[in-house]
Amino acid sequence: MGVITVIAKRLDAFVGPGVMLLYPLYASIRAIESPSVVDDQQWLTYWIIYSFITLFELSFWRILAWVPFWPYMKLLLCMWLVLPIFNGAAYVYENHIRKYIKLGGLGGSNYTDDQKKILQMISLDARKYVAEYVDKHGWPAFERIINAAEKEAKKH
Repeated sequence: MGVITVIAKRLDAFVGPGVMLLYPLYASIRAIESPSVVDDQQWLTYWIIYSFITLFELSFWRILAWVPFWPYMKLLLCMWLVLPIFNGAAYVYENHIRKYIKLGGLGGSNYTDDQKKILQMISLDARKYVAEYVDKHGWPAFERIINAAEKEAKKH
């Protein structure tokens, strides 16, 4: 019974590195090799949040040493951020961080507010290609595509 008690008390030390570092490292490498931008968002966001958690721990280690359940809270938070069932990091990005990010990185900041709203409504993968198309052919060419798609949609 002594071994089980020790493992239960130090579950964060046994499971934590795998959940917080090994699996995200593996998934990040896979994301780099995949053509999709969506998984890049998940893992870049995870590493940013994990960095903030680590900075928080380093800054407040004296206080956190008195909080007995902090390692378990951190483990649960990181599990929520990492596990594909939850995709917590992507959720945090979509619902909290994305609001404060400018679209300047999508081909320049010379878009009007309406044009930026259109770019925000489409998926990350599509947004990248639309921004490249607009930079190459201009916004009027993209508006012609939108108008043609709207006409086609009205027919059906």
